[in-house]
Amino acid sequence: MPVFLAWTAAAPDTLEGPWIEARQIAPGLLLLESTESLSAVYHAIKWSLPDDAALIVTPVPRTPKSRGMAPGTTTWLRDRTDRVS
Repeated sequence: MPVFLAWTAAAPDTLEGPWIEARQIAPGLLLLESTESLSAVYHAIKWSLPDDAALIVTPVPRTPKSRGMAPGTTTWLRDRTDRVS
């Protein structure tokens, strides 16, 4: 199932949207598991933010390298994305 990474400068009012699961992995940084399009995920987050809040959303097709994220983040990603060799 597709995974999206979202960063926003403001906390969303709600994490309800077209996703199966949403996880905050660091302040302002979210992972979202969804079968919906990038556009649908982006707009659901956008509509839950103040009008002037910065936002970026991107697909995560492969398990990225990371550190300092919330416990369980790497395992969660490995279960949902392709591993980089």
